[in-house]
Amino acid sequence: MSIRSIDDLEVEGRRVFVRVDFNVPLANGEVADDARIRAALPTLTRLLERGAKLVVASHLGRPKGKPKPEYSLEPVAARLAELLGVDEVVLPDDCIGDGARKVVSDLREGGVVLLENLRFHEGEEKNDPAFAKELAALADVYVNDAFGAAHRAHASVCALPQLMEERAAGLLMQAELAALGRIQDDPPRPYYAVLGGAKVSDKIAVIEALMKRVDGLFIGGAMANTFLAARGFELGKSLVETDKLPLARTLLQKADAAGIAVHLPVDLRVADSTSATSGEVVTVDDVSTDVMALDIGPATVQRYGSILAKAACIFWNGPMGLFENEAFAEGTFGIARQIAASPAFSVVGGGDSVAAVNRTGLASSFGHVSTGGGASLEFLEGRKLPGVEALR
Repeated sequence: MSIRSIDDLEVEGRRVFVRVDFNVPLANGEVADDARIRAALPTLTRLLERGAKLVVASHLGRPKGKPKPEYSLEPVAARLAELLGVDEVVLPDDCIGDGARKVVSDLREGGVVLLENLRFHEGEEKNDPAFAKELAALADVYVNDAFGAAHRAHASVCALPQLMEERAAGLLMQAELAALGRIQDDPPRPYYAVLGGAKVSDKIAVIEALMKRVDGLFIGGAMANTFLAARGFELGKSLVETDKLPLARTLLQKADAAGIAVHLPVDLRVADSTSATSGEVVTVDDVSTDVMALDIGPATVQRYGSILAKAACIFWNGPMGLFENEAFAEGTFGIARQIAASPAFSVVGGGDSVAAVNRTGLASSFGHVSTGGGASLEFLEGRKLPGVEALR
């Protein structure tokens, strides 16, 4: 069953519930990074231009089912009003109940309400039908533009749309499904995946799924340490998941049997602690016992880049090193530049990888910058996402 677009909906004069992902970082009572708000603007603007009354909803942080002032969406409402160029985005004191109903009933065409944090109620994360029914009473039409939350079976993305006769995917959701669907169903060849991050255990399912589809895997970040250790290298004080060494060996053997090259670092940037302000570059067979690997080295960036330059399709998820420490961010920036320079259709997903792409100013050189880290990985694992299935 196909998923409808917002352009298929009759929205003029109607209340449109738009589930967005405004789970943004806050600092000193203000939005510290508005990228996720900006990502939803095309959908919100299109609906406003067509005369909709917008009832926008999101979660923020992990308040664990109770109202907590530090997780209020108030700063988000203020920033959303600025970005939309409207006088006010009304924020009721709750997402359900009399206050929310009153504010929504007073909405005029072109008006915008941002409901208070959905996770202030336990019913959201429990996918509670009663909570979903209360949300449904606030709208005539449902739109999901929160791909980043689509892998969660939560009330606002799963139970709620099933209560609404008219439902559709927002423009951001459509773009995500189109880009990820392209590399999942029939990727141009050769197709390579670049995976980083801290733990092999976080990426087992996606590595196994990708091995059935890609022509090569490029590993970085601390998870590369575990693969290097599985190949017999001594990694000093580096983070190595020793309990996952047998699994890493099995994955390498499976790739070998399938004829898929798994590329591992040939050099590393090492230091004696994660708080070090600089590192030394050594080859993988020259890591001393008193240091830890905190980034891939320049030779690895060049080696990976020379192969990626011949790719037709690239998927990248996860940083190549301890990205949050500037001294160990160059491997991640280097890979971002190499992928951006490649003629391949490239998709990047995951918070740190996306942050690196944005910080290097290279976002426009990528085929698609995904807003859903966990959701994009689960999609590529071949799993059905509750928030997507509920739109069918």
